[in-house]
Amino acid sequence: MKLGAIGEFGMIERIRALFPVPEGCVGIGDDCAVIDQPGDRVLLVTTDLLVEDVHFLRDRITPEELGHKALAVNLSDIAAMGGKATAAFLSIGLPRDTEVAWIDGFFAGLGALSRATGCALLGGDTTGSPRGVVINIAVLGEAERGRVVYRSGARPGDVLAVTGLLGDSGAGLRLLLEGGVVAGDADERYLVDAHHRPVPHLAEGAWLAATGAVRAMMDVSDGIESDVRHILASSRVGARIEVDRLPVSDAMRRVAGSKGWDVGELAATAGEDYVLLCAVDPARFDVVAELFAARFGRPLRAIGRIEAESGLRLEEGGRPVAWRRHGFDHFNRSGA
Repeated sequence: MKLGAIGEFGMIERIRALFPVPEGCVGIGDDCAVIDQPGDRVLLVTTDLLVEDVHFLRDRITPEELGHKALAVNLSDIAAMGGKATAAFLSIGLPRDTEVAWIDGFFAGLGALSRATGCALLGGDTTGSPRGVVINIAVLGEAERGRVVYRSGARPGDVLAVTGLLGDSGAGLRLLLEGGVVAGDADERYLVDAHHRPVPHLAEGAWLAATGAVRAMMDVSDGIESDVRHILASSRVGARIEVDRLPVSDAMRRVAGSKGWDVGELAATAGEDYVLLCAVDPARFDVVAELFAARFGRPLRAIGRIEAESGLRLEEGGRPVAWRRHGFDHFNRSGA
């Protein structure tokens, strides 16, 4: 049997079965590992690997944008647990012919986000790479013991909601893959910027966790249609999502309309939006949504419900929908 047959998540499950988790800790299977420690706070740990020509195209992204994105995708995992990021560690492999100006730009982008979020770069490793740039960042964070939000707490009846727009990043990537941005087209530039400069929802995650109304949460990295399945599996529930309620930008609608792209499919499957997906106590959702909008200046949008029956049901205009494309899987590209 080949790796492609089991896919990325099948491989992760095989690894998880080999490594028991110490008491008081949470290991493989959530956005961060949670490590118990003395006092009223726990340690959060996450790491992400970015490989040239898999996660980014070096000739289509500036070094500043790449430095920003490399840190942002890790900070988003901390946000998904309701935590605060405290420190980052970078390991980077670079070809020998890399321009020093490129390296300076990369660290300028990483440093700007580091300072803005209070997540200091405290160390790491460097090495040569024979085949492109390889970036790995690990981030440490912390959270109050009773306020960590896992994927496993969703209950039937909970409202599924997201903290921001969906599909912009995927549309930006599609533009890059199909030939780049038309000069002067503000909509296309906006979508590519969304792909290259994601904004981790750290403040939103911490605030939602503090309400006590959010029962499960994760960030949207592989696409709603894929990511919600992790909450469903961990919580042993099902869900119904209304595709026509997925929040999308006017820019994405205009560009998708001009190119014949399916807006709902992009919003549900494209990924790399790095907004937060959460399951909220239905008795408290309206109040939480009102307070969220007042605090962050945008809505907490309901997109569906958690249900007792297992499985994910996608509906558009009241009718079931399905796509050949699904969320990203590094080892099984048949639907990605």
